[in-house]
Amino acid sequence: MASNQSKPDDSLENLRIVVEKNPSESRLSELGIKSCPKWACSPGKYQLRFDAEETCYLVKGKVRVYKKGSTTTEETEFVEFGAGDLVTIPKGLSCTWDVLLSVDKFYTFDSS
Repeated sequence: MASNQSKPDDSLENLRIVVEKNPSESRLSELGIKSCPKWACSPGKYQLRFDAEETCYLVKGKVRVYKKGSTTTEETEFVEFGAGDLVTIPKGLSCTWDVLLSVDKFYTFDSS
């Protein structure tokens, strides 16, 4: 008899971080990102869960993000972004942020 359980790995595939390298000033203006709140942190590892989609623009820093729930062979896979990048983090993502260089970013959440 077939099981009707959802596969965690399938749902992880849909939780992709999108990194837009060096977006134009007009793109940033269109989003109004530089009018959003700022957040900063020092180097270290942080366990995070995103209960809403986040869009952020890194003014400075460098981060490697590792998704939770990856298989052993995927543990070394990460998404890296840094100063000048516009990043969209999906709602529902649990991850570890490995902050390599102190981060300073503008951010906004999509509550839908």
